[in-house]
Amino acid sequence: MVTSAMATGEVRLEESWRQPLAPLFGQPFMQDLKRFLLDERRRGKTILPKAANWFNAMDRTPLDRVKVVILGQDPYHGAGQAHGLSFSVPKGVAIPPSLRNIYKELQDDLAIPPARHGCLESWAGQGVLLLNSVLTVELGRPASHAGHGWERFTDEVIRLVAERATPAVFLLWGRYAQAKAAFVDGGRHLVLKAAHPSPLAAHSGFFGSRPFSQANAFLEARGHGAIDWRLPE
Repeated sequence: MVTSAMATGEVRLEESWRQPLAPLFGQPFMQDLKRFLLDERRRGKTILPKAANWFNAMDRTPLDRVKVVILGQDPYHGAGQAHGLSFSVPKGVAIPPSLRNIYKELQDDLAIPPARHGCLESWAGQGVLLLNSVLTVELGRPASHAGHGWERFTDEVIRLVAERATPAVFLLWGRYAQAKAAFVDGGRHLVLKAAHPSPLAAHSGFFGSRPFSQANAFLEARGHGAIDWRLPE
């Protein structure tokens, strides 16, 4: 997995993240994760996303450019869906229900019409870290890679953002995300908690939470520049 794949170029990790995260790759939990993923491949299982996109959230949003963090749980497990950004799918792939609800809240909040695709790369390019807690999954088996070490790795990613001098916005949707980032200082950062945007939970507090306008107000008040939440076609 990580150390060997990074050495061969199969896996990328953007330099601003590579340096502070480098000590993790030699730790036993990451070696165990490497063995697990290699064993899964040997058994003929399909791992999503492709290896080059495991660190896509960090590749597209360098540490010093993070303005907003949106936490997901694990990648989409359908064929062609996962590309390393939480809640996002590549263009041409059907928009998942949770993302449709995110678009609905975005329209209600900022009057931005829903995009006709589900690719959130333009958000990532502006400083929105679209981070899943677990960075891989087996095709067709949600949460199949939970508990194998990714959570400890992404805890460190969140900690690096939380410990910067520059305040950021953390959008924590659902209990899982809220527990994952419970250590983030809400006195220095803006921590916005709401229900998960899934169809089962969105009506329990996600709709009407207005996260996008609140995030932009916080960023603009500190001179960091708002996020343009519109998605180009």
